[in-house]
Amino acid sequence: MAGFFPVFFKDYWSSGTSPSISTFHLGIANGLACTAIAAIAPLLGAIADKAGARKKFLLFFVLLGVVMTCSLCFISQGNWRLAAGIYVFAIIGFYGGNIFYDSLIVDVSPEEKFDFVSALGYSLGYLGGGLLFALNVVMVIFPRTFGFTNNYDAIRITFLLVAVWWAVFSIPIFIFVKEHKSPNKLETINIVSSGFRQFCLTFREIRKLKVVFLFLLGYWLYIDGVDTIILMAVDYGMSIGLSSTSLILALFITQCVGCPAALVFGKIGEKMGAKTGIVIGIGVYVAVTIWGSFMRREAEFYILAVIIGLVQGGVQSLSRSFYAKIVPKNKAAEFFGFYNMLGKFAAVMGPIFIGWVSFLTGNPRYSILTLLLLFIPGAIILSCVDEKAGKQKARELESVPDAR
Repeated sequence: MAGFFPVFFKDYWSSGTSPSISTFHLGIANGLACTAIAAIAPLLGAIADKAGARKKFLLFFVLLGVVMTCSLCFISQGNWRLAAGIYVFAIIGFYGGNIFYDSLIVDVSPEEKFDFVSALGYSLGYLGGGLLFALNVVMVIFPRTFGFTNNYDAIRITFLLVAVWWAVFSIPIFIFVKEHKSPNKLETINIVSSGFRQFCLTFREIRKLKVVFLFLLGYWLYIDGVDTIILMAVDYGMSIGLSSTSLILALFITQCVGCPAALVFGKIGEKMGAKTGIVIGIGVYVAVTIWGSFMRREAEFYILAVIIGLVQGGVQSLSRSFYAKIVPKNKAAEFFGFYNMLGKFAAVMGPIFIGWVSFLTGNPRYSILTLLLLFIPGAIILSCVDEKAGKQKARELESVPDAR
């Protein structure tokens, strides 16, 4: 979805449309998907906690993502509106599932191993995604070897393969991971109403929890830049004249580097603290953003791909583990609902900013610099977060009986 969809969207589904306009359309599609998830994430998290149904919600969003991704294989050339619409629901499936997937970390790991386990999850994600992506890249570069007449036919099949891969490798979590069940057995209507009340109370709690509030504010800003680069990097490269083949190879390099790098960041989190590791990663992103606005050669894009691969998984995994430490474990899904809500609200701004600035100026190089307005304030706010105080407050909340 990050590598082949932007290429196909610009060259096939948006054929005949100027690069700036197709970038604008892709930015709006990403913004709509993230807005939808941001709107429902906290409420769904609260309901899932009340019902003890995080895995059931995860299953729903996995199926949504799988079906929508598979559907992209059958959309005809020039039909960018349908492609964008299907893409929105596929992204909702992915991000929606992450709400409940992320919250299960408290059920599969002791707190002292959060940094490592979170990093291991991202590392294996890069490894698994990289294996399939490697096959897809070879299919697209050498389509006739696989029986395709051109690389467009090969790209269409990649969507089908991704859907199958997604479905198959989701099975272990539903079989082997045991989630904490809610002690209260409520009827469906009571679960929904109780979940809504819990959502409102959690919102008020977060406003009072200074450490959690500060972290979420900083996370909201810097993860916007991270997600925007993931979603828009290939489109940006094509807009400044780089070949789609080179861009896809660069993304594969990021996958390869991201696997061991995420594990290294997990160790950094254990030795130096998760906050320090995140700030290091953000600093690298600032340098990448500035360099990216000036780059001219494909070789530079490859270098940037390696650098991003070194920090991307680390920033993501350490953010998740840091947050897990400062929220009460018995309310993990609802608090991670807010975590994912802010992440997706942030991911609304970035792609839309990129699309609008590219559209208004006709020069995508200006648009990427807007990410500095997200990375720098995010790092400053994060540096003010007191992890020790956050842990202490989370443990106090865990010991308070839930009367909701």
